[in-house]
Amino acid sequence: MDCTKKFRNFLGSYFALRRLNDIICAEYELSVVKDPAPSKDNTYGKWLEDRGRRQPSFQDRLRASIDAALELKLATFEDFLDLLRDAGVTVIESGKHLKLLAAPAEGPPDQVKKPTRCNTLRGDYTEDAIRERIAGVRVLSSAGKASTLEAGSVKVIALDLEGSRRPSLLIDIQAKIQQGKGAGYERWAKIHNLKQMAQTLIYLQEQGLDDYDLLNEKASAASARFNELSEKIRGLDAGLAANAELQKQIATYSKTRKTYVEYRKAGYSKKFKAEHETDILLHQTAKRYFDELGFGKDKKLPTVASLRAEYAPMLDEKKQAHREYKQAKAEMQSLLTARSNVQRLLDIPDGTDGRELGGGLVR
Repeated sequence: MDCTKKFRNFLGSYFALRRLNDIICAEYELSVVKDPAPSKDNTYGKWLEDRGRRQPSFQDRLRASIDAALELKLATFEDFLDLLRDAGVTVIESGKHLKLLAAPAEGPPDQVKKPTRCNTLRGDYTEDAIRERIAGVRVLSSAGKASTLEAGSVKVIALDLEGSRRPSLLIDIQAKIQQGKGAGYERWAKIHNLKQMAQTLIYLQEQGLDDYDLLNEKASAASARFNELSEKIRGLDAGLAANAELQKQIATYSKTRKTYVEYRKAGYSKKFKAEHETDILLHQTAKRYFDELGFGKDKKLPTVASLRAEYAPMLDEKKQAHREYKQAKAEMQSLLTARSNVQRLLDIPDGTDGRELGGGLVR
């Protein structure tokens, strides 16, 4: 029991473990199964489902994300995919089929890393059905779902004032019940919301963010820092790519220069060109590339050695920026999550001044 040795399945261990489980359940006032009848067809998942205790699967979460996105009355299928990405869903468009990977969640079981085809969701959630729902030629066949949702009731997709993702970890239980969720889901969602608000309050206390204005300011600053690092990394990527391409073209120009000189001495012979067409075309392409960059008589080409010397520190700078980017992203997500949960709990509209709340957040 102290996890220093592996479990050995000795004869009768099943009964010993079951007895230990029953003692723990009785101690914490949980249900104890009396005279269990084992059945190959009665899995634990089915047992939970029969009693209304089954937590939403990753497919349920994918369907909820799809419904929330379509509630925004999108114009195109591409806009729909962008909103799914903002909600944390991984969208893979390569190949014939659209594939989705659900956003991670703490309570329900996470989806395996292998993405799921959109068409396996079936019914109103296949790719064709989603396109029809966007076009307005199809509505949900099941009563009491998206057609009955109030605007903004599902807080799965929401963008903050700076345009970055604002994750909302609290679940709108009433809206879910209107969609047809049972008592089991309601119990799980209430516990989930309590856990998330407890984590939010602990985070606010640890960070000293007992004032909404300060929380809002910190969240905005974190978003600005994240966007600044994103732009910096994009600029460094562009610089590295340009440096690498210039090195490549200089090397190609140098390797094919002798052939092109011979071609010119041959009076641009068609026969010579046919025999060395690849080298000649590569040389001409490199020359055009240099001309586009403005290299000529007044501006000499840099050496490969000098370009490599510039490449190394630029790469180090990108690595450092990427480390800062990861830290900034984690900080931004935590602050945006906390702000979103506080706004949801206290029913604070975006842009509200903290002085209107009449005091601090954490007491």
